[in-house]
Amino acid sequence: MSIPGWMLIPFAVMLLCIAVIPLMPKAGEWWESNLHKLYVSLILGVPVGIWMCCNGGGHEFLHTVVYDYIPFILLLMALFTTTGGINIRGDLKAKPITNTGIMAVGWALASFMGTTGAAMLMIRPIMKNISERKYKTHTMLFFIAIVANCGGLLSPLGDPPLFLLFQKGAPFAWWMQNMIGEWLVTGLLLLIVYFIIDTYYYKKEPKCCIEADEKNYEKMSIRGYINIFWLLCVIASTMFINATYIPAMGAADAPWYLKLLREWVFIIIILGSWFTTKKQVRIDNNYSWTPILEVACVFVGIFATMAPALLYLGSESVSAAIAEVIKAPWQYVYSTGLLSSFLDNAPTAMVFNSMAVGAGHVSDIAAGLTNDEYLKAISMGAVFFGSMTYIGNGPNFMVKSIAEQNKIDMPSFFGYMIKFSLIILLPIFIITQLIFI
Repeated sequence: MSIPGWMLIPFAVMLLCIAVIPLMPKAGEWWESNLHKLYVSLILGVPVGIWMCCNGGGHEFLHTVVYDYIPFILLLMALFTTTGGINIRGDLKAKPITNTGIMAVGWALASFMGTTGAAMLMIRPIMKNISERKYKTHTMLFFIAIVANCGGLLSPLGDPPLFLLFQKGAPFAWWMQNMIGEWLVTGLLLLIVYFIIDTYYYKKEPKCCIEADEKNYEKMSIRGYINIFWLLCVIASTMFINATYIPAMGAADAPWYLKLLREWVFIIIILGSWFTTKKQVRIDNNYSWTPILEVACVFVGIFATMAPALLYLGSESVSAAIAEVIKAPWQYVYSTGLLSSFLDNAPTAMVFNSMAVGAGHVSDIAAGLTNDEYLKAISMGAVFFGSMTYIGNGPNFMVKSIAEQNKIDMPSFFGYMIKFSLIILLPIFIITQLIFI
């Protein structure tokens, strides 16, 4: 179907609501309610769905909302629930080297348990560790970049766009074999910069905060071991319950409940985790459904209004026009990255891989997925640049919500970009691109 340019307006309005409403005093208070976020999502998303259904795009809209949004939110919910049942007790001295070490652990875990899993597992230990400190915001910002995004570059489990590329035919170990340099350089640069900035703020800490931090030292321990099993179930389900291993799931005439088989398993895992975890463990984790509900309410509007935007960008005429400008692999890094910052990075990666094939930069889909330079460029842009905004990757918004629940001030949508991503992340990404692509 043909998508007129004006159908991109609801998506732009949705993004503006997320960015601007929290900055307005009275409207910001109204926006704090997840129910009100859902109202906005429905007001913008329902008319888009009706228009697409009436103009031959009902299948595409249904696919985006049912087969993209539902798997997206249930995967996040499964990871949120299982990791929320693992209580890592302890309060180490919140010195820069300790905080950097916790970041490094999350960074290393992200490629093997997903950026969402690593972020939800490590966010509580890092917040507990810095709880006595006055200056905390910078730690949460680097946590989003290092753990919730850049750490997930080494496997299809790390980030959804890599999983989709894997499902299309890229070898499972391709990223580990071909992109460990990009992962190391970006991660180490971020950790070094964080250590320097945290050292600066540590020296500014009031004496009473440092004394309280040293006084409240507690050795690390873990409770809720059953959820390690449930977390492994989430990882295994993500890896093996898909059309690659169960071809019937990918059949054109497969019933909806079979196509969503993995999501049914996620629901079982969520219930299993909830009922097998001692209540006190979640209480000690300050566990609340609010962050995941906030993500669900906001992203249903994003996915619904994003459907025509993705079709517009993927149309033959628009793709051909873009392909005339975007030809070199390095251009794919920034074009994929730009859209991944504001659209969901998984379909964005698919759009640009299709563009590379359609533009003749590679001969076919299989070649596109095994052409080192183009696959590197698309993977780097999708994974790294997901950290450029709060909505670039699912766990970003969740980390922000959990941090604010714990009374940590977080910058606004634009404040995040101006004060952090544009001045710290973007230069590091440019350095990595210049070295490797």
